Formats: sequence, structure tokens, C-alpha cells
Amino acid sequence: MGLDLKYGNGQTPIAEEEKVGLKIKSITTQGELDEFEQLNIEKAVLWTLQTKFKPEKILTEKFVKDLHKRMFVDVWKWAGKFRTTQKNIGIPWTQIVIELKILLDDTIHWIENNTFSPEEIAIRFKHRLVSIHCFPNGNGRHSRLMADIIIESIFENELFSWQQSNLTKADESRKKYINALKEADEGNILPLIKFAKS
Repeated sequence: MGLDLKYGNGQTPIAEEEKVGLKIKSITTQGELDEFEQLNIEKAVLWTLQTKFKPEKILTEKFVKDLHKRMFVDVWKWAGKFRTTQKNIGIPWTQIVIELKILLDDTIHWIENNTFSPEEIAIRFKHRLVSIHCFPNGNGRHSRLMADIIIESIFENELFSWQQSNLTKADESRKKYINALKEADEGNILPLIKFAKS
């Protein structure tokens, strides 16, 4: 039967060669895929809540990849591996390693120099990370969890609430989230910070 996916506003289509990496062959619909991914993500979130991360380990390529792997390893063979295909959003895949290194270095600089508030640093990181679009799938969910880890483990602040939504369903929260991302694309990060905290 194969994997028949329907994409909502702001979702990135999975390439045919990436669909081959699906580990659970009984999944055929977007709803089933979302369900299995969410179960895997919940295990990863539990791991983040039970683990004390050293701040210097978080802002590394290894951590970015390892977190994605933990979030999607039960569902995708390519979990934790950078994409090798072009997407409707994100930078050219050949530039991922370079742009991620620049982002990590920038974020370390922001922290060391108190360039922005803790919330703004975490959300600026999240926004740039999702703009790079490192992975074939799960970039939004991964970047939000990275922001949560930064705000909690580096700054020892409360986690973001993200409107208590996993933001995969095409509802009002997702619409607000996509609009806030578009504002951030234009240079206005405040709506995204507000969304994350509400």
C-alpha cells in the first residue's frame, strides 16, 4: 500500500527515498505516522526531563543529531542523520553542517555576552534551527525541544508551554505558530517568543 501522506500548512513533504526509511511498515496514513512519532517523542521528552545536561554539550552538532535520533529512532532509519534532499523550506542540504556550526557559535556568543534575554536566545536558536531544516522530518518538533532544553538546562528557567500543543494538527494553535514563524522570518522574533510562553 505504501505511505500516503497529506501535508498541512507549513509541513515539509517527505521525499520518496526518505519514505523507504520507515521502520514500521504497517503505517500507511498521516494520522498513524503522527501517532507513532508522538509516542517516540514522548520517550525522548521523558529522557530530557530525567537527564542533567552539561550546557557545553548542548550546543554541539552531536547533541543536535542525538536529540533528533532519540525523538524518531523508533519510526525512521534516518533519525539523527542530516537530510540529503532539497525541501520546500530550508537551506540547500549541502550547507547544513556549515550553517549549523555558525548558529551554534552565534548562540554561544549570545550567551557569553548576554546579547538577548534567555527566552530570546532560546527562541532565536529555535527559529534559525528550523530555518536550516537539518533533517528529512520532525524539524519543528525537534527545534522546539532544543529551545526547551536550552531554556531549562543552560538558563535554569521554566520550560516553554507552546500553548500545550504538539502543533502537528491543523488547528488554531498551529496557525498562530506558523504566523509567528513568518514574522520571525521577517526579523520580528517577539510573536514567536510570546507564542512559546503562552
